[in-house]
Amino acid sequence: MATTEPKLLEGTPISLTGALTEGVKQRIQHVQDYSMLAAKSVTNLFNPPFYWTDILEQMDIIGVGSLPIVVLTGFFIGAVMVLQTAAQFVRFGQTALTADAVSLALVRELGPTISGLLVTGRNGSSIASELGSMVVTEQVDAMRAMGTDPTRKLVTPRMVAAVLMLPLLTATADLSGLIGGFVVSTFTLRLGAVAFWTRAVDALDFSDLMQGLTKPLIFGFILSTVGCYHGLRVRGGTQGVGRATTSAVVASSVFILVANFFLTKIMLFLSGHVF
Repeated sequence: MATTEPKLLEGTPISLTGALTEGVKQRIQHVQDYSMLAAKSVTNLFNPPFYWTDILEQMDIIGVGSLPIVVLTGFFIGAVMVLQTAAQFVRFGQTALTADAVSLALVRELGPTISGLLVTGRNGSSIASELGSMVVTEQVDAMRAMGTDPTRKLVTPRMVAAVLMLPLLTATADLSGLIGGFVVSTFTLRLGAVAFWTRAVDALDFSDLMQGLTKPLIFGFILSTVGCYHGLRVRGGTQGVGRATTSAVVASSVFILVANFFLTKIMLFLSGHVF
């Protein structure tokens, strides 16, 4: 994707104000280019052609490929949460509340956020490096020469796959975390299966499920489009691919954490007024 990089003329004295101005212009240009790419990846869904094979392939790569690390991480996060919370609840003789705390924390926050960050580290980097390699080897230019829209062929399938698969991965991480919490609570707190699972399920409301399953939709959109953007704007050969991969992971992770704050604020407001 072609971008316009503002440059200072050679021989022109560089002042602090000029350097800051150029930096701000570049950031605004990046935001504009990313917004256009993200918007185009969505509008491509409303008119053919549709690359269903590419979508299914990316769903396999993002969903099935990320499943082991999400399950493993979710299990130990739930286990650690029980260890941390049980130490406090034991003091008050309310060990049964451990299931409530683990369930709410996993479904509302930890499940969506951790899953988003894990998939970003695994797939956001691979998306950026794959598309960056295609740019360096001029495959993207060849697509344009043959009349194929790179955004429709490369970006939209990855965006759709990430948006569809991340909620499923998040639900799997939540279940895995609850299993991990149950295993630890059984051996450390002697909490029965019926007591643990009954309280874990009863603690959840519809608003909690809405928070836990809506956030991954946004996170999937963010990590896929940011990864594609950084991959398509690679410059400088193989070194540029490495820089784009790092930038994609860092930018996606920060973007997800910032978006999580505002989404949480919105969801908490809606849970008290709408559902």
